[in-house]
Amino acid sequence: MIFKNIVCSICGMACEDLIVDIDNGNITVENGCLMGNAKLQELISENRIKEPYIYGRPARWDDAIKKSAEILKNATRPLIFIGSETSTEAMHVAIEIAIHLGGIIDDCATICHGPTVMGSQDAGKPSCTLGEIKNRADLVICWGSNPTESHPRNLSTFTLFPKGYFTKKGKNDRKLVVVDPRKTKTADIADLYIKIKPGYDYVVFNALKAVLLGEDIDKSIEEMTNVSKDEILTLAEMMKSANFGVILAGLGVASSPKKNNNVRAVEQLVKELNRFTKFSILANRGHANVAGFNQICTWMTGFPYGVDFSRGYSYYNPGETTTVDLLRREEVDAIMVIGSALASHLPRKAVEYMARQPIITIDISNCPMTMISDVVIPGVMDGAECEGTFYRMDDIPLRARKFIDPPFNYTVSNEDTLKQILEEIKK
Repeated sequence: MIFKNIVCSICGMACEDLIVDIDNGNITVENGCLMGNAKLQELISENRIKEPYIYGRPARWDDAIKKSAEILKNATRPLIFIGSETSTEAMHVAIEIAIHLGGIIDDCATICHGPTVMGSQDAGKPSCTLGEIKNRADLVICWGSNPTESHPRNLSTFTLFPKGYFTKKGKNDRKLVVVDPRKTKTADIADLYIKIKPGYDYVVFNALKAVLLGEDIDKSIEEMTNVSKDEILTLAEMMKSANFGVILAGLGVASSPKKNNNVRAVEQLVKELNRFTKFSILANRGHANVAGFNQICTWMTGFPYGVDFSRGYSYYNPGETTTVDLLRREEVDAIMVIGSALASHLPRKAVEYMARQPIITIDISNCPMTMISDVVIPGVMDGAECEGTFYRMDDIPLRARKFIDPPFNYTVSNEDTLKQILEEIKK
């Protein structure tokens, strides 16, 4: 059977034009990249989790729900960590659980674009949609990002190659600039590649801003940043003369030294550019719904991630209330992880401490996280086995629809599973 216009729930592009063909237990995906295809193949994978486990042994669903509620309710400082490839509806319930328990809620932004969110809080975010980039942008700057590999359909669907309303010739109507310490695959097709010294983005952002303000910059900047004065002047002129420009800021900006200060500097640069032309900035968010968590968490708590409810109200202080820091200080005494292979990505000491605590994992497939969990609950793939809302990297919400049933009847979605756990906690 063929299903059309399926929303992909893997990366921040959240492509909504996938065609999925399910025939005799085989899945064929059209319009999807390798990552999107691999994600959908998990629906029929031998690695799929189809029944609950308690302490490594198969268990009844009701017992797994009760055990999960017992672990969380008996904890003094529980951490709820929700991955970004699940719906905002499930995220809503996860936040409710954290509020009810007086625990902490966090998500993937804590170890990726968290500094981007913080920088936007400081300086504002002169942003746009991917559709605006497609139809209007004649200058695209990939700064610390490599969408050719991180978001395989980014350049082909929205930002470089497609023909838009004001960019009718596609790539021939656009200029691509890449600023990166290494020559990436995106840099190979760029009109201008600037090789910057790692950690010196902040200096170059401010140098560009100085040029826009009519100030002179010294040639010695090349010794410091590996970017020559001529390159800075060339890039500044390209920015000023663009009809519509956009910076796609990646983790190279957010995770290098100065972190949120980098983001604040580049957003102030974009604001200054708007004195000359129309310019925007967009974060190259990695996961399908990581932007959605920041939206829903801010709406519910006033803060975007890493929120602590132990005081009876929302408390937010990155570096104190965020996952790695909590585990490093050995404060957490119970953890529930939904749809995230957290044990694969955290520092070794954080994982070692985490492994000694009672853990509940809700996931569709076995991973290092399930190997150290006390309770493992089968997950439901959002956007395939249940419908839900996903926020694209440009903060546009998309409704993903269901096209196949889960391989079990314990639950209909991760939202439903979390509601069952919350109900059991309240009992």
